[in-house]
Amino acid sequence: MFSKETYIKRRALLKELVGSGTIILFGNNEAPANYPANSFSPMRQDSTFLYYFGQHRDGLVGVIDIDNDTETLYGNDIDVEDIVWMGFTPSVADLAAEVGVGNTAPMASLKSTISNAKSQIHFLPPYRHDTMLQIMDLTGIHPMKQKEAASLKLIKAVVKMRSTKEPQEIAAIEKACDVGYVMHTTAQRLIKPGVTERYIGGQVDGIARSLACCVSFATIFSQHGEIMHGNPSDAKLEAGRLALCDAGCELDDYCSDNTRTMPVTGKFTQRQLEIYSIVEACHDYVLKLAKPGVKYADVHFAVCRLMTERLKELGLMRGDTDEAVKAGAHAMFLPHGLGHMMGMDVHDMEGLGQIYVGFDEDTRPNLEQFGTNCLRMGRKLQEGFVVTDEPGIYFIPALIDQWKARGHCRDYINFDKLETYKDFGGIRIEDDLLITSDGCRFLGTKRIPYHPQELEEFMSNN
Repeated sequence: MFSKETYIKRRALLKELVGSGTIILFGNNEAPANYPANSFSPMRQDSTFLYYFGQHRDGLVGVIDIDNDTETLYGNDIDVEDIVWMGFTPSVADLAAEVGVGNTAPMASLKSTISNAKSQIHFLPPYRHDTMLQIMDLTGIHPMKQKEAASLKLIKAVVKMRSTKEPQEIAAIEKACDVGYVMHTTAQRLIKPGVTERYIGGQVDGIARSLACCVSFATIFSQHGEIMHGNPSDAKLEAGRLALCDAGCELDDYCSDNTRTMPVTGKFTQRQLEIYSIVEACHDYVLKLAKPGVKYADVHFAVCRLMTERLKELGLMRGDTDEAVKAGAHAMFLPHGLGHMMGMDVHDMEGLGQIYVGFDEDTRPNLEQFGTNCLRMGRKLQEGFVVTDEPGIYFIPALIDQWKARGHCRDYINFDKLETYKDFGGIRIEDDLLITSDGCRFLGTKRIPYHPQELEEFMSNN
């Protein structure tokens, strides 16, 4: 939690941006894993509620009445039976005072407050079903219609505020990135033939639980790097394969997100090194391009052109580079965007609508083109933004077969040579990027090894 003044200032600016009406920000409740008393742990508070009200306790709702300039924290005090099992919890009044909220009320009174409101009710798109039911009880809006009924004015105000990170937020992300360093270097130390994916994935998760709060998303660790979200399996690591680790932690409510791809034996083969060096160059190229005023979509496509040029040198692509990228041929190898916003959520504010979080009016993605339709971030960069830089090259057998059968982009792709890479897997290198006043820098006080020589040396010596 930050200072009381932080939350007071944030709510004041939110009221100014929204202008009028009543804002409702729902906190999260405990979520049962497989029966009511066995909840997922730790309980994860809603990020926007945290941003404006700062409290982690379940069962809270914050209401901001802009027209009457009042703020109220709704919730029920914990009774002694809960204290027996869970320990002492401050009263709702004490929680409110910690973040500068002057009024509190029991949850049962929230419905009358909303019913008696004389101006627009602003709420964000819900993503949990218990919140959807609560919204329906309060407003009568069916869950299937709540996304479209959510307040666009509130969405845009929250996106505007949360996109630009305060110095204290940047410091929190930096700390999470330092735990990310330990997570990834632990994986690099453990990788060798015969060890299972599940074992290494579990060790990585354990670091996040030991040094931070938890993982910021389900850890990806797999020899099938061509599968974007490859969960650890019981498969044993095999000599000659590559292992991809995409993992991050959450610490003090802020996230890290890094990816590294390592040779199982600790040394790249020549073919692996050829592809890896392209991804490495694309990853580092972003440092030269990303700065305030530049559209991240332009950085993405600059990376796609560099990747295409280098793949042409290997004989995997051909033809005019600009035309190949325009046709989307590069998406055979890079079917996702260069990166996404990151902060309190690993895909920051994604639940508010990616079109509002990642794009300006003139950077909307082409939803009809494979690959381009998966861009998460294209908007003009501003100082204080935190975005991921995560180019990759993947050889996806099903995609190769489909495009080859259709003749899709055959003027730009050498399918005969591509056939020989079906057993390759995939490579991704990812770091978290802070946009500064005149450029950008990677977050984290230590850089997780990724240049081929330093990576091989680290794996050999540790």
